[in-house]
Amino acid sequence: MTEQNFNYEPLEAFGEGLTTRRPWNISALQGVELLNGRAAMVGLSAAVMIEWCTGKGISSQLLAVVHWYLQLG
Repeated sequence: MTEQNFNYEPLEAFGEGLTTRRPWNISALQGVELLNGRAAMVGLSAAVMIEWCTGKGISSQLLAVVHWYLQLG
């Protein structure tokens, strides 16, 4: 059997970000981080508003949804 030499590309760190020495695409990363931050703010605001309206915490809300779903079948 002959020995095969493979020329692999050099390994890079997975998911290099804005703080590494070689960010991939700064404008795309900034847009994604902005969108993630806004989605988190909307989700937290919705959870707080629903808790305020219903008087139930987030865990109680999740348990109510699971209970409702299991009774559908």
